[in-house]
Amino acid sequence: MPRHQKFQKVKFELINNLIIIPIEINGSDLTFVLDSGVSKPILFNLSGQDSISINNVSEVTIRGLGDGEPMKALSSMGNTFSLGDVKNFSQDLYVVLDKNINFSPSVGIPIHGILGYDLFRDFVVEINYASKYIKLHNPELYEYKESKKSQTLPLSIIKRKAYVEGTVLIKDSANIPVKLLVDTGSSDALWLFHQPEKGLEIPEKNYEDYLGRGLSGDIFGKRTKVNGVKIGDFELKNAKAAFPYREFFGLMENLGDRNGSVGGEILKRFNFVFDYANGLVTLKKNGKFREPFQYNLAGIELQHNGLRYIAESIAGIDGVVRGENSSSFGNVQILLENKTRLSLVPEIIVSGIRAGSPAAEAGLREGDVILAVNGKSIHRYKLQEILKLLNEKEGKRVRVLIERYNRDLLFSFVLKSVFDD
Repeated sequence: MPRHQKFQKVKFELINNLIIIPIEINGSDLTFVLDSGVSKPILFNLSGQDSISINNVSEVTIRGLGDGEPMKALSSMGNTFSLGDVKNFSQDLYVVLDKNINFSPSVGIPIHGILGYDLFRDFVVEINYASKYIKLHNPELYEYKESKKSQTLPLSIIKRKAYVEGTVLIKDSANIPVKLLVDTGSSDALWLFHQPEKGLEIPEKNYEDYLGRGLSGDIFGKRTKVNGVKIGDFELKNAKAAFPYREFFGLMENLGDRNGSVGGEILKRFNFVFDYANGLVTLKKNGKFREPFQYNLAGIELQHNGLRYIAESIAGIDGVVRGENSSSFGNVQILLENKTRLSLVPEIIVSGIRAGSPAAEAGLREGDVILAVNGKSIHRYKLQEILKLLNEKEGKRVRVLIERYNRDLLFSFVLKSVFDD
């Protein structure tokens, strides 16, 4: 950071509970997820449109969560990273060349990599989830402020990762102490390891679910909820939780006394100040604190699948053109006789479907192209907005128009609680 500058403020996008920040690497503008669960920056998903030079390259093997094998990657040293006025002129990074490592389709915008520890190490990092900005504070000039509404807790930094202690309440047992990885790179709420000897039993009401994707592949486990989770004096009741199958952690080193992780769906309910150097974290609940936890009631996973053309009439029933429709979506447009507009829009497909879910029982299939939800053409919505339309509330009837083998089909189903007997 420039000398005597107190802080650098950077706006971010919050998509699917993930913090999306702009990073410049060796002069190339890229988009990264701020992931406190990763030690070194990892670059992936470079398409033919992306151009970046990296320095001092050698081949290495890296591993992460998931059901796959360790993967070959490139290690690169001496790169220049810029975030606003903040720069690192000697940043190490990894480059994953596996095309299957691509988070962009599930997020809805291009994501080129993940960045974590090195940023948290060098600054006092303030994350304001409510106003969607990060402040990187100069540690030498940062001053703690007293506030009755916030609380400062110990933060353990072990092998470049941050852990916070809390308690969970399962069934009618006493509060169970847990040590949780702070994982801003997880869009989920709370992951717990199945450790019966410590009281961490899987609640009876649960269902098998896809939990996400790690660097080494997909992760599955039991989706459920716990009676409560408490960090410091802040308690969230009936909290969404998941118990990932332990085999997906098989490639990881000894997990030590870690009991799970806390991700974005809980973290976004607070504004944080992370002080890795002094082993402290300050948290203050924000306006998102009491928002209901989001469950996949429909049982559908969606992702982008390239682009498709759609046709829109820009003339009224009398044949008169009313002017440009400002709500039209798509950067590439073709006008036909000034009456019909072809627009190039993202294609959204069903990428996964949960067995026994309302969508599966109605007949939806993996690979179906989503055209409309409840009569609303989905090309006017972002990916996360479409998922919200599909999972609005329990008991709501949802109508989904899809395309399958060049035929349009309409399906209807009622959203139901995922924990019904």
